[in-house]
Amino acid sequence: MKMPLNVETFAKGNTRLYKQLFPDYWNHYMSLTDNSKQYDFATVDEEGNRISFAEKEEILNAEIRKEILRRANVPYAGDYPVEQWFNHPLIVHETFAVVNALVDMVLPDSVINSIGMFTDVRVGGFGDSFAFEVKPRDLFAVSKAGMGKNRGEMYKQFSGTVTVTPEFRQITVGVSLYRVLAGKESLAEFITKAVRSLESQMALDAYTLFDATLGALTVSGSGGLRLSGYTQDGFIDLAQRVTAFNGGAKAVVIGTNVALNKVLPAGTAYRYMLDSEYVRLGYMRTAFGYDAIEIPQVANWQNPFFGLVKNNRLYLVSPASQKIVKLCLEGSTIANTTGNFELSTLSQTTTLMKAWGVAVATSAVAGAVDL
Repeated sequence: MKMPLNVETFAKGNTRLYKQLFPDYWNHYMSLTDNSKQYDFATVDEEGNRISFAEKEEILNAEIRKEILRRANVPYAGDYPVEQWFNHPLIVHETFAVVNALVDMVLPDSVINSIGMFTDVRVGGFGDSFAFEVKPRDLFAVSKAGMGKNRGEMYKQFSGTVTVTPEFRQITVGVSLYRVLAGKESLAEFITKAVRSLESQMALDAYTLFDATLGALTVSGSGGLRLSGYTQDGFIDLAQRVTAFNGGAKAVVIGTNVALNKVLPAGTAYRYMLDSEYVRLGYMRTAFGYDAIEIPQVANWQNPFFGLVKNNRLYLVSPASQKIVKLCLEGSTIANTTGNFELSTLSQTTTLMKAWGVAVATSAVAGAVDL
């Protein structure tokens, strides 16, 4: 996992927590919650002893507390009861500075794993906007000419620019800082939940824009980029069209598991063996010469009826050409925490703020099949 520049600068050479411990914990956590991918994580500790996820969480929480005190430069804190120093302003500040750095460490890779097939993830500094140059994909027209004609009709192409200005989003949660620093609540679990929350919303934003863009294409029986209803011939024709107009970058079909299982041969005289790839995965990895790649389903947490993203559309894209959607992340995560005694209930709230924007900025061609 590549270390973002802002996290590397923040760590100041003390990279073990950010580059090793937390990414390993994150991958272990994801392996327990997501069976669709393989995640690389340690199964033994540095001494060669087998280590469980719960043990990793305990070690990680201890390292986070150690890093907070180191950065706060409060060496005496360990000699006093937690209630005498948990309100120290430097400790409060450094606690959520470390939280922000750990969130930024895994968030870009987490988003790429989710929507990377059709989304280009860019990371910029605080206050940055993003400009994308969209170059024409068309070739120049070639016409017949005679020896008595010194030039043909002149053509000139112009590039366009798409600007993306990120917007802030917020997560506000209740947190008890003294319980965290006293080891009664898991800061590692809090950070993991924050990353999952941000990743889920980013993925939903990108997927919604991607689907709306391809869903706005004109439906055509043939010769267009959007088909109404799946047929084998129509699917292959559309895949060829996307490949040809992307300069030969081969198309792949992407969709949810429910959508991909509709990609089947036209004939009806075939049978599935119980150990076949189709039965094991729910779809064919390769269909008629074109790779099929599953998009992880995205939960719409704002839908009270357990809403999901679309299951009734297939998308044909050329990832080797250009990604259709651009997701732009601005700067580091920002945290704002209320004081321990600010509220009458003696509770605290922490607000995590992250700015991002999504846009379609490409000259590549993509297609869609409505099921």
